[in-house]
Amino acid sequence: MNHWAVPLPRAGAIAVWRRNALVWRKLVHSSVLLNFGEPLLMLLGLGFGLGRFIGDMAGMPYLTFLASGLLASSAMNTASFEALYSVFTRMVPQQTYDAMLATPLAIDDIVAGEMLWCATKSLMSSSAILIVAWALGGIREPTALACIPVFFLAGLCFAGPALLVSALSPSYDFFSYYTTLVITPMFIFCGVFYPISTLPGWLQIVVQGLPLTHAIALIRPLAGGAMPESVLAHVAVLLVYAGAGFYCSVAAVRRRLLK
Repeated sequence: MNHWAVPLPRAGAIAVWRRNALVWRKLVHSSVLLNFGEPLLMLLGLGFGLGRFIGDMAGMPYLTFLASGLLASSAMNTASFEALYSVFTRMVPQQTYDAMLATPLAIDDIVAGEMLWCATKSLMSSSAILIVAWALGGIREPTALACIPVFFLAGLCFAGPALLVSALSPSYDFFSYYTTLVITPMFIFCGVFYPISTLPGWLQIVVQGLPLTHAIALIRPLAGGAMPESVLAHVAVLLVYAGAGFYCSVAAVRRRLLK
């Protein structure tokens, strides 16, 4: 089989998404509590604590600035960890993929369904932060509602590369390399806590190539009541990461399962 053949997902991807949603329903209470509890602590501790000393940043209160960054980073973290740990569990220890492949589903459908589910979880987690930020007074502009489709797009963007890592990983321990070398640097340098314009020039160039920078560039203006600049360019970058991640993930899963 040509592992690098162009993926052609079908309606079966929705069945994979639905299967994951049904399993998630059993854990919904703890998941919802985590989605609301963690951002509440972050916004209270950093938004109000540091915000008292910082004041405004990039033309908006620091609470709003921080909340908009956390909206994007939450989409990244949620999609990435779902595509790493949960996908690996289904693919290897539980052998759920082997059972799926005994049905009319193909690997293209499975990977597409997993990415849709990762994006859905990103949508839910970031929406929870949006609600918390609204309750705390950090985000009150109606334009913030336009962030919701960006949450889903960002989830797709980060799900693809993480799913590729999951397909290549020999064990759970391997994920620490990805989180330490990829996720954490993006969380620190891509503008969650401060404008990237404060970074050295060479580092700004590097950061502009990372997807979290573009997700924040779309979300932050909307959260502050303005329209983002270069919308199509930012969306294109996120779509390229999502598409490349999907293609490479399908090839890697084919190679792993269809030897």
